[in-house]
Amino acid sequence: MEGAKNNLQFTGDDFFADKDVCSIVLEVPNSALGTNELRLWARTLKPSDNGWVQVERGARPAQAVILVEERDAYLGGEPASDERFLAAFAHALEHTGGYTPAEAKRVAGTLLPDVLSYDPSRPASFPHNGRTLTDDAFDTFVRILTNGRVTEDNVGPHGDLLLEFPYVGPPHQSRVTKKPHKTTAMQNQT
Repeated sequence: MEGAKNNLQFTGDDFFADKDVCSIVLEVPNSALGTNELRLWARTLKPSDNGWVQVERGARPAQAVILVEERDAYLGGEPASDERFLAAFAHALEHTGGYTPAEAKRVAGTLLPDVLSYDPSRPASFPHNGRTLTDDAFDTFVRILTNGRVTEDNVGPHGDLLLEFPYVGPPHQSRVTKKPHKTTAMQNQT
């Protein structure tokens, strides 16, 4: 995280190492998904005076960092309208990755719409078919963003996963109190 703010100079410090992420974990056998490819995405809603408002969404990691002026519109949108962000994504790829305009537009087209494709008849492996909990998806994103100039953040996938459902590890202990953080009905994970 800090490396992203420091001209993509990653030190290997894991900003999220002591953070808990609220997760909703579902286990569904591939046989229940059918034989067609699925295209998945998620969104986060929060209550407002006007009802529920979408404040975050995504399928692939970190893509919203590409945008500056259009970030809020992107986070509040849906993949079906992602084409409107193609020029902004291409511009960011030209600037950060040194892509030619034509190549930046082509690569931006592979990032949008922001959905995670998954074919249940093939093993999951990011970025080509879904994502497992041990796939280092951010490294894939940073390679694309920088056109291969930066290949990793030196963090690697987390190793605190369980071997059985729900797979995500238990909440971390507070650095100050060394007591587990309060949990809700949902499982917390790094």
